[in-house]
Amino acid sequence: MSKIDELIERLCPNGVRFEELKNKKLFKFYYGKGNRIPEDIGGIYDVYGANGIVSHINEYNCEDVTIIGHIGAVGMVNRCKKKCFVTYNGTIAEVVDKTMVNSQYLYYVLTTLNLPSYKKGSQPFLSVSDFDKIRIPVPPLEVQCEIVHILDDFTLLSALLSALLSAELKVRQMQYEYYRNRLIKETNKVECKNLTLEDILKIKNGKDYKHLKKGEYPVYGTGGVMTYVDDFVYDKPSVLIPRKGSLDKIYYVEEPFWNVDTIFYTEIKENEVIPKYVYYYLQNEHLEKLNIAGGIPSLTQATLNKVKITIPSKDIQKRVVEVLDNFDKICNSLMDGLPAEIEARQKQYEYYRDKLLT
Repeated sequence: MSKIDELIERLCPNGVRFEELKNKKLFKFYYGKGNRIPEDIGGIYDVYGANGIVSHINEYNCEDVTIIGHIGAVGMVNRCKKKCFVTYNGTIAEVVDKTMVNSQYLYYVLTTLNLPSYKKGSQPFLSVSDFDKIRIPVPPLEVQCEIVHILDDFTLLSALLSALLSAELKVRQMQYEYYRNRLIKETNKVECKNLTLEDILKIKNGKDYKHLKKGEYPVYGTGGVMTYVDDFVYDKPSVLIPRKGSLDKIYYVEEPFWNVDTIFYTEIKENEVIPKYVYYYLQNEHLEKLNIAGGIPSLTQATLNKVKITIPSKDIQKRVVEVLDNFDKICNSLMDGLPAEIEARQKQYEYYRDKLLT
């Protein structure tokens, strides 16, 4: 930051001037082209919509620009330093006089703006004319270039760190699954009962909760807890198995709960098996492989009832559950911590970016 301070003191000791974005000598704001997103034909030019790159074609309509979403993902800011095609739902911000304004500097400034949005029909909307109301700091070009240099480096480091943390998260998940699968397989080598799910549990349908009031009991769907209500359908340990949607998302619950019709709950015969052993065993079975539908993935009670399960003695079940509980706790601690670290790095980047640009 000291070099920035030195440059400002030397090049603009009386303060940095502000310019309105409607200044046509410096900036040009205009809408993208067409009334639909072009079909991806594998062309050489990226096609940008409100959210970012959506396809590739052999035509371009701008170069070295910043793209701001103006329909749909309003205010989403993207940057393209080369030739590209921007669709109807993107606003193009272009520097007219590059001896006065650095294009990458304009991009960084636009990422800090709290852009207004309005309703046009059912969609959020941001008009080109709304940018006319905005003034931004325009220090001397040398200062802009130094800011860009700092933020480019910081962006690269932040992206690298996020990629490393994301890779670490994936490795930890794979490690957990490996040891869970290995432990379950090892138990199969001891004396076990070879049963099916219908031998050890009853699969029950979920039902609607809309008639219930707000309360303390969680309502489970395929994606997890949806809301909380004042009644429950079951109050004993249960494994919840998706009926439709993400079939790999299995849940274990010990407290009273309600579940909707997209997910089954189970009444487990605890004299036969420890409920949490069933949970870990079914995770290892990858029930998504049993999908019976061509559209939305689906499972039926009949299919699930025939799933085979090996049941060792209660002592071995208990030991398996203890080991996997401990391993799960360690992995979940890492999995909770790594996304938090990624978020912290993003906030740190935004803090220094905003500090540089104020």
